[in-house]
Amino acid sequence: MKTALVAGAGGFVGGHLVKRLKAEGYWVRGVDIKRPEFGPTAADEFLLLDLREAGNCDWALARTEGTFDEVYQLAADMGGMGFIHSAECEVLRNNALINIHMTHASIVARVKRYLFSSSVCVYRDMSAGEPELSEGDAVPANPDNEYGWEKLYSERVAMAYGRRHGTVVRIARLQNCYGPEGTWEGGREKAPAAICRKVAEAEDGGAVEVWGDGRAVRSYTYVDDMIDGIFRLMQSDLEGPVNIGSDQYVSVDELVDTVAKVAGKRVHIRYVDGPVGVQSRNFSNDRIYSIGWKNRTSLAEGISRTYPWIAKQSTESSSRAGTE
Repeated sequence: MKTALVAGAGGFVGGHLVKRLKAEGYWVRGVDIKRPEFGPTAADEFLLLDLREAGNCDWALARTEGTFDEVYQLAADMGGMGFIHSAECEVLRNNALINIHMTHASIVARVKRYLFSSSVCVYRDMSAGEPELSEGDAVPANPDNEYGWEKLYSERVAMAYGRRHGTVVRIARLQNCYGPEGTWEGGREKAPAAICRKVAEAEDGGAVEVWGDGRAVRSYTYVDDMIDGIFRLMQSDLEGPVNIGSDQYVSVDELVDTVAKVAGKRVHIRYVDGPVGVQSRNFSNDRIYSIGWKNRTSLAEGISRTYPWIAKQSTESSSRAGTE
């Protein structure tokens, strides 16, 4: 039986990854500063640890039966654009500490394969329709936010340790990811979850607020597809950074329209000031395609699975607030 450690297993992507690894027959240890918010973990063992502390990273990797076959480093202090812009110092400090300590501890523990979850935030701001950027086009670097700068540095840390010690290192540059059982309120939610919540809470014919002018272009990857890409990359021979994401690009206005159609509502968009981030990112997925991965879930299909779950959470939250 293969063994895996998932750091960040209390989070959205990490929690789904644990389920996939269990389905593949792995023994899994999950580690995070918090437990999964929306249900029990699927991990065989779950440790509550603050991975900003070097000793906790050593503890997370300790086993009496030998070393882990695979370590998936997904632990991060992150959220949507509002959080990334308002907490840039925390993002830089906390994530650098986590990634430096986890990479070092994994190498010392002689893990066989190590995957670092990076982000397409390493790429510069682009105009809609610009030619695709390949992984190598991230340098010369000009990320739009500190989250992207830290990810680019931590990629280098992981690859340097891999070269020095002969460990297999995989770098996954993840796109915007969405789906059920993810953060949907509180300021750390991503755009698809935020729009689902706003539409769920709006009256038919009502208005939803959107930061900016609604023309910023994004692509969104459904969580099941993202997990499949992460797993395939870990098992592959692809060295260096690898983009994982959908090739379906939509504006924020189009995202709102998609959610409204799934909800069966008519809504109006009210544009307000707020951190928009880049106007667009258009990057190549050719490397991940080369190992047989393909985004299989359209935005409409993914939202049709996500919106009902968020609408249910919102209704239940309102009911609890009304009884307090």
